[in-house]
Amino acid sequence: MSIDERRDQTRTLSDGTEMPLLGLGVWQVEDGHDCETSVRWALEAGYRLIDTAQAYGNEASVGKALRDSGVARGDVFITTKFFPAREDPAVEIEKSLQRLGVDQVDLYLVHWPQGGPTWAWPGMQKALERGHARAIGVSNFSIEEVDEVLALGGTKPVMNQVQFSAFEYRAGLLAACHERGVDITAYSSLGTGRHLDDPTVVGIADRIGRSPAQVLLRWCLEKQAFVIPKSTHRERIEENGQLFEFALSEPDIAALDALDKTGETDQAREGKWWS
Repeated sequence: MSIDERRDQTRTLSDGTEMPLLGLGVWQVEDGHDCETSVRWALEAGYRLIDTAQAYGNEASVGKALRDSGVARGDVFITTKFFPAREDPAVEIEKSLQRLGVDQVDLYLVHWPQGGPTWAWPGMQKALERGHARAIGVSNFSIEEVDEVLALGGTKPVMNQVQFSAFEYRAGLLAACHERGVDITAYSSLGTGRHLDDPTVVGIADRIGRSPAQVLLRWCLEKQAFVIPKSTHRERIEENGQLFEFALSEPDIAALDALDKTGETDQAREGKWWS
């Protein structure tokens, strides 16, 4: 891959950290063989971002797969997330580093705003100051919650990872985050498979010779969002990795935009799952 091609597949965050646009998400991937194999296949397919979390229980498998892959640590961007049912992000990241077998993660996120959006942020900044993370951010935060974190001063979040797809096109949240220098990572962009049979999606995919999954993931990239599709199937991992070989036309993007069911919300979720 040439330097120019690699640049086309990354974006620089507001703090100067360069992050791949495409990654493998390992939510609901069982620790052990399934996780290790999926990560290895992704790395072999050219993925250079792996997204995990303390709550997933599979950080050790991500680390083992990375070591076994032969790909240099410096070439792989690792994201993990603080489990907010615990007390101290700065303490928990040290445990994550041990499980992952690395000295530093590239991005550390507050997984959701349980207990309020601001209480964990001092610990996140401490993790950054200690060199245990290159960059810090949040996940599942509305724009109001992002603003509460920004109001604290100090280091600002560079990322908000949220449910985001053509069907959950949170246009208000996307625009407001970008205005504040906060990028968006999209998760559940395929609706855990629910969106793949939609007639609009299938029609576009058939016409341009791509899969429905590729169309939905490419739409996210067209919206300047990072994507982390999850799969445990090698062929789908490889297929999902082929997003930089094509683009969507403006009419196709508009047709996908029209699938939104959120009313262009600036909220991260329609309902929270935490107490």
